[in-house]
Amino acid sequence: MSVLVISASKHGATREIAEAISRILNANGVNASSEDAGGQPEVADHAAFVVGSAVYTGRWLKDARDFVADHAAVLSTHPTWLFSSGPLGNPSKPDDAHAVDVTDVIKRTAAREHRLFSGKLDKAGLGFGERALVSSVRAVDGDYRDWNEIESWARGIAAALTPVTMRGTR
Repeated sequence: MSVLVISASKHGATREIAEAISRILNANGVNASSEDAGGQPEVADHAAFVVGSAVYTGRWLKDARDFVADHAAVLSTHPTWLFSSGPLGNPSKPDDAHAVDVTDVIKRTAAREHRLFSGKLDKAGLGFGERALVSSVRAVDGDYRDWNEIESWARGIAAALTPVTMRGTR
C-alpha cells in the first residue's frame, strides 16, 4: 500500500510535519512519500492520502485548497486524513475552536479525521505584513509543535492501514 502525504507550507514548518508523518508511516510498515501540494503531485498510484496545510487567518493555504479541489474525486474514494498546522503559544492562539474551518475540505475528501497541530513561529523569516499580523496578536517566537502527538497520530493512521494479522494461527 502506498500513501501520499501532501502538504502546503509557507515557511517549512508544516512540510516538516508532513515529512515526519511519512517517516513514521514507513517505520510502521506503510510505504509513504511526502510531496508539496503546489508541485502537482500524481495521485493515481496511491491507496491512501494524508493532506495538510499551514493555517493563516483561519484558512488553509491556496496550494492545499487547490490540491483538494483538483483531486477531490480520488481523495473521497480512498482513505484520507487531514491535518492543519498553525496555532501558536501556550495556551494556543487562536484556540482550537477558532483556528481553522475545514468543513468544506472534510466534505470534499470524505476524510476519516482532521487533526489540528500547533505550529512554529520564527519572526526573522517573516515579511513585513506577516510580522505586523503576528505582532498585533502578540504571538511569541517558538516551536509549539508536539512531536509526540504527531507521532501518535501517524501511528494510528499506520494501524488503520495495516492489515490485521492473526497471531498464533498456523
